[in-house]
Amino acid sequence: MGEFIKLTAEIVNMVHDIIQIFTEKMGWDLTDKDLHFWLIGFIGVIFFLSIHPILKALASLSFTIVSFIYTFTILIVIVFALEIQQKITGRGQMEFEDAIVGLWGFITMFAGLMALKLIYITLMRSNTKNKSEEDQSQ
Repeated sequence: MGEFIKLTAEIVNMVHDIIQIFTEKMGWDLTDKDLHFWLIGFIGVIFFLSIHPILKALASLSFTIVSFIYTFTILIVIVFALEIQQKITGRGQMEFEDAIVGLWGFITMFAGLMALKLIYITLMRSNTKNKSEEDQSQ
C-alpha cells in the first residue's frame, strides 16, 4: 500500500511539473493555488459530464443503484484514508488488502440487505395476491 501511494504521488508530481512548465511557457503567471483551481475544476466538470448521463440512466432503472455507487465511492475514500492514517500514526499496518477486504465487507453486507429486501417484497406481493384472490372468491 505504501508503494502504491508513493507511485501515485510520483505520477501526480510529474503531471504537476508538466502542467507548471506548460503554463510558464505559455506566459501564464499562475500560482499553485491557481493551478489547483483550474485543474481540479476542469477534471471535476469532465467527470460530471461523463458520469451524469450514466447515473441518470441507472436512476431510471433503480435509484438503489445510484445510492450504492455513491456509498461505494465514499467508502473508497474512507478506507484509503484509514490506511493512510495507519501509516502516519503507526497504529496498525497500512495494507492495500485491508482496503479491498473492507470494501468486500460492504458489498457482502449490501448483498445481504438486498436479499432481505427481495424476500420482503416477494412476501408482500404474495400476501397481496392471496388477499386479491380471497376477495374475488367471496
